Amino acid sequence: MAHPTHPYILKWSKLIAPNVRHLSFVREDNAPLPFKAGQFITLHIESPNKVVHRSYSIANVPNQDNTIELACAYVEGGIASGILFALNPGDAISASGPYGLFTLKEERPKRYILIATGTGITPYRSMLQEIKTRIVNAHPELQIALVFGIRNRSEVLFKDEFLAFQAKHSQFRFYACYSKETPADLQPFERLGHVQTTFPELNLDPNQDIVYLCGNPNMIDDTFSLLTNNGFDKKNVRREKYLFSK
Repeated sequence: MAHPTHPYILKWSKLIAPNVRHLSFVREDNAPLPFKAGQFITLHIESPNKVVHRSYSIANVPNQDNTIELACAYVEGGIASGILFALNPGDAISASGPYGLFTLKEERPKRYILIATGTGITPYRSMLQEIKTRIVNAHPELQIALVFGIRNRSEVLFKDEFLAFQAKHSQFRFYACYSKETPADLQPFERLGHVQTTFPELNLDPNQDIVYLCGNPNMIDDTFSLLTNNGFDKKNVRREKYLFSK
């Protein structure tokens, strides 16, 4: 069944990395948008020549205040990102959804490995409340490793939130992997290289781990091949690709 389209009003936006803007919207009629952590919405953006359709993962946990948060990376010459970066509080944009199956399932693995690049980290931010519920109540033996691949320190989105969550929950570990920077003063959560460099440290177990991949298609394809070639069942490697359209 098709989802209806509604106008959403921008409440606020802020730059959270050199080329990433964090935006918060509320539906114009203030009606709630029930969604599951990990789902996305599709924006229908009016440009001078046409309406373009772009999908963004919801970045906030399911809530009671009807807000929807997104993280948008600026694409040079991009129609959608250019318009989103120029929005002011009170401006409206149309959206439909939620959509998607990139959610935590009803299952009991030993560990979730959540891997992201760029704004692909946003669905995992949305999952934090669900993760907390599972490790505190339903599944206290569950382990979570969140591995974030970016070029440098300035691009680590929501770092303070993930580190604060790790400080409260020993079952959760956060790793930031830098592919273009080699700082000498590495913090305990920082690693050098691409996300795959953490795999020996994590000691991946195809019989007990479930892996989620979100972000750059090349990272997802390379990691999916690496994992399935090393014993992971395809159904235990779940993917959400981000395509950077102009």
